[in-house]
Amino acid sequence: MARRTKEEALATRETIIDAAETVFSEKGVARASLEEIATEAGCTRGAIYWHFKDKAELFDAMMQRVVLPVEAMLESAGVSGETDPLELLRLATVEILQRTARDPQLARVFEIAYHKCEYTGDAAGVRDRHIASQAECMGTIEAGFRACVAQGLLPESVSPREAAIGAMSLVSGLIANWVLDPKSFSLAKHAESLVDTYFRGLQAKPAASAKPRARAAPRPRLKAVK
Repeated sequence: MARRTKEEALATRETIIDAAETVFSEKGVARASLEEIATEAGCTRGAIYWHFKDKAELFDAMMQRVVLPVEAMLESAGVSGETDPLELLRLATVEILQRTARDPQLARVFEIAYHKCEYTGDAAGVRDRHIASQAECMGTIEAGFRACVAQGLLPESVSPREAAIGAMSLVSGLIANWVLDPKSFSLAKHAESLVDTYFRGLQAKPAASAKPRARAAPRPRLKAVK
């Protein structure tokens, strides 16, 4: 009986997240109310508070539900040993882009996060959740790039922090632009080549500084003949 109750509670939680995703997509996060989400879910507002402290926690649950599988791959990239962290990072980066292109739910969630999320009113706490999530993801990617440098897979001149910032910017920029106008370019088609271009740039060894050319001796000026 207890197991059934737990399963029912989990099912209700998923239903609430589904409803929040629908309402957020239609009205935006700031304008969506918990009453509307409860109506969409077929439950009471009290049921939402039983599972989630506030709208920010509900928004975070919606995001975590779709990105956790990729974060698991990113975390494994920070493990040393026989694992190739650079390849894992590359695969995880390509995967999040291609999954977005082929999964309508994931695309809808990213559209909400990038274009339908105003940090105002009772959605102000969503900003803190968003920042915390990004900081955690940044730390995971940075650890992966640090392992790449330690294993000699990337030049020592590569800053793990800067490499992580670049990778996150590449992914977020591509996704934000694609969900805004999916017809502008094919994310599925170009994801791998765009990621590979970035990773090849990281692997390129810096060119040796060229020796300064010897300055030519100044040409003597001819005196004017009077």
